[in-house]
Order: sequence, then C-alpha cells, then structure tokens
Amino acid sequence: MKNPILVILSIFLLIQHNKAQQLSGDSIMSEKSFDSVSVTIKVDSIMTNGIQNHAFPGAQVLVAKNNEVIFHKAYGYHTYDSIQKVSLTDVYDLASVTKITAPLPAIMKLVDEKKLDLDLPFSTYWKPWRNRKTKKNITLREILSHQAGLTPYIVFLSKVIKNGKLKKKFVKNSTSKKFQKQAYTNIFVKDRFQRKIYRIINRSKVSDDKIYKYSGLTFLIFPELIAKLTQTDYETYLQEQFYKPLGAHTLGFNPSKKGFPNTIVPTENDTLFRKDLVKGWVHDENASLLGGVSGNAGLFGTADDLVKMMLFYQNYGLHNGKQMISKETMKEFARIQFPQNQNRRGLGFDKPLIGNDTLSLKDAYPSPLASQSSFGHSGFTGTFVWTDPENQLVFIFLSNRVYPTRSHRNLYELNIRTELQHIFYKAFLANTNHN
Repeated sequence: MKNPILVILSIFLLIQHNKAQQLSGDSIMSEKSFDSVSVTIKVDSIMTNGIQNHAFPGAQVLVAKNNEVIFHKAYGYHTYDSIQKVSLTDVYDLASVTKITAPLPAIMKLVDEKKLDLDLPFSTYWKPWRNRKTKKNITLREILSHQAGLTPYIVFLSKVIKNGKLKKKFVKNSTSKKFQKQAYTNIFVKDRFQRKIYRIINRSKVSDDKIYKYSGLTFLIFPELIAKLTQTDYETYLQEQFYKPLGAHTLGFNPSKKGFPNTIVPTENDTLFRKDLVKGWVHDENASLLGGVSGNAGLFGTADDLVKMMLFYQNYGLHNGKQMISKETMKEFARIQFPQNQNRRGLGFDKPLIGNDTLSLKDAYPSPLASQSSFGHSGFTGTFVWTDPENQLVFIFLSNRVYPTRSHRNLYELNIRTELQHIFYKAFLANTNHN
C-alpha cells in the first residue's frame, strides 16, 4: 500500500508543475545525463512559489552542462499585470553581473599583455591617487578582491537632485554640446559631471582595517582606465575583443538605442529620478549618470548570450580553439585571494563561502555542492551567474525582482537562486555516482 503522505505530496507537486506550465513561456530542455522530468517539476514548483510570493513577476533559468545548454525555461510575466510573457530571447539589465562581464575581461587581457600589474599600486595607472595618502599604495589585487578598505557606495544622484528637483546645472531635458550623456529618454547629463564623479571617488575615505568590504566604486572608473590603456573606446573594445568573437550580439550598453528585435524587460518604477517605469535604460543611478556606460552596472543581454561568456570563463579563456585570455590569468582571477582574512572573493569574481560545502542549503552561498573552483556574481536587479569548471556546470538566473520597487526582497528571503542551482547539482552528481 502506498504511503498516503507521498501520494498527497506527488499530487501537490503535479499541481504546482501544471501551474508553472501555465506561467512559463518557451523552454529548451535536454534529457541527456539527468532526469529532466523530475528536475523540471522541482524547478517549476520553486519558480511558481517565487512568482506567487512576489519575489519577481517573471524570470528565466538557464543551465549548461559540459558546454551544452541542457535547460532553458522562462516563467511568468514582465510585470504583475500579466500582459507580456517572459520569453527566452528577452534582454535583461544585468546590474552588477556587469562587473565580471564588461570591465573584468578587459582587465584580464591587459594583465596578460603586461599593461596592468595586479601587485603594483593602482596609482601607477590612475594618477589622481598618487597624491592621496590613503590610496597611493593600494594595489589592483586588493581592489578587485574587495580587500582595499574602499568606501562601499556613494549616491551620486544626491549631487544632481535638490528638494526633489533635478539641478539644471548638471541635468537638462534635451541634448546640447555640453550635455551629451543620455541617462534616459528626456534626461541628459553634463559631460563634465563624469569628472565630478571621479573627483569624489578619488577623495573618498579608505578604512584603516584591511578586511573584506565590498565596494563597486573603482568599477565606475575602470572604463576610463581601459580606454586609456587600450587607446580604444571602452564599448568598442569590449565588442571587438570579446562579444563579437563569442557571438554574444546582445551584450552591450543602452539597448534601447540598438534597435534589437528582442523585448527588453523593465526594472523599477522610478519615482525619484526618471519618474517612469525604467525599461531599456540602466536601473543603477550611478551608471545612468555616466550615460549608461559603466563598469559597475549598465550591461544588458539575453541568457543565451550570457551563457557564451560564462562558458568562455568555464573553459579558462579558451573559445573555438583560441586562447583569448591566458589560462594562467583566468585561474589567478578565479582563485580565492585572501582566505586568511575570511575573504572569499577572487579577483572581481565572487566565490563560494569559505567552508561552503559544510553548510546547510539555507546557509550556503551558492549551492553547497558547488566546487571551490567555481565562481560568478550576482546582480541587484535579480540576476545571478555561476560557472563551475570542475563540474562543467553553468547556472544562470535572470529576473527583474526590483519591479515595481527595490524593496521587494523575497528573492533573497526565499533563497530561490541557491535552491534552484542546488537542484541541478544534485541531479548531475546523483547521475555521476549512479554511473
């Protein structure tokens, strides 16, 4: 006789799966090397629960195993009004995933070419820091591993808004010779405001304690540094050196200007700055004030193009037989740098928590089954990418959890991304052990 509890549980999972099927859009799945039906039911259940609990209005999950996409499925809608279904070809605001998919590959290539040295003071390359007592000896290694004691974040928007109104000194509603940087459809920022941002970063405080403290400030100035060292415009350099060779055609900045046929997923209903539902323009205000082109945020793309970048990393810089970044450099950047300081970070890349494999699922980051060689990054808008060279597994989660406002934090509270990733690790490792 069957256990009645198991029967009830099976019925519940089937109902949840059917609900998810109604919420989901297109999907790509392969039955190779794992139980796709069982995995799909579990993923559908988590995604349905996430949508019902307003963790996000819609999202998509993509997984690649052994350099092949074996699962790609879309769920829900762009907004909670259930009008526009999520599609596999949708373009997302990647938020801080930008850090490892835009300035970081360029920095790695420059390290390869010996135009940057990780252990020389950053002031060697960024002259304004040479006269800053607290900054002149900070190395690029310390900066990229968030071990430099830099100020975590500065709200530059406060410099262009007064009493709820935009300062015309810095922002205008139409473009002109001095206002070329476009922050939104009808918002143009004074070109020289970029220098003001740099000055504030250069003068920002540095903590005396050299401990792990996440800071994205230098990622705002990396594009300028990259352009200077390569003698090429930052956007052009990324396209020519990485995105085009990888065939990642949607990866780029300001997609609303590109004329892609792909639908762009909206982010936040901004009541302070843009006074609109932000769509096709970067959500992050600091990147926005730089014209949408930055190193901390601003990159957009599809899951299909993002996985090309992550597979490139998984293969340690090798693509189509060409070593675009040296294996040695890739491995160095993907290595934990300051474990003695309880700092889990690599160079630019995020890494598993120290001792992650001993933690429970609710306490782990990412899945406790992820290898120590794995690395990736998360994004404020509800994005997450992770690659595991040891297990040959890439996991990508794209959502717009900041819709309608950034106060929506159930994506974190429900531990959705880690639980989803864990499902695939368990499925593949169980299959490996079985074989």
